[in-house]
Amino acid sequence: MVEVFTGRTLLNKDGDLVDPEEALRNKVVGIYFSAGWCPPCRDFTPVLCDFYTELVEEGEPPAQFEIVFVSSDKTSDDMVEYYHDMHGDWLALPWTDDFRHELKQRYKITAVPKLVIVKENGDVITDKGRKQIRDRGLACFRSWLDAAEIFQNFKG
Repeated sequence: MVEVFTGRTLLNKDGDLVDPEEALRNKVVGIYFSAGWCPPCRDFTPVLCDFYTELVEEGEPPAQFEIVFVSSDKTSDDMVEYYHDMHGDWLALPWTDDFRHELKQRYKITAVPKLVIVKENGDVITDKGRKQIRDRGLACFRSWLDAAEIFQNFKG
């Protein structure tokens, strides 16, 4: 699992608490720094939804990929509205968890949107996930998976 989230609790879109150790085990993880007030975020989020759907929900077997949304929204209500209205069926760090500020520092986030692709130990594979998805589509996942050094069941 991604050690970055050890001891934390994540949320799914239904508002259920999710154990990151189980949800992120043996997966490439995209940490998605985004906010509903940000026009480029609102532009990229649907693209990311399509990417995620093709890889994870329609893939056979599902790709070893998960996204964790880290909000830069101004309030918890703003985050929940943006998450429910525009995001895919991925996970989120609760807005009330101040760890989101530490993550922004760790991954040097100075602007949103930013999609940082990480290995299980939290090391960065690329901090240009957004650009790679726009430029290469699903093909970029194969290079992330190879760099992640995890057990693979992906055939794409």
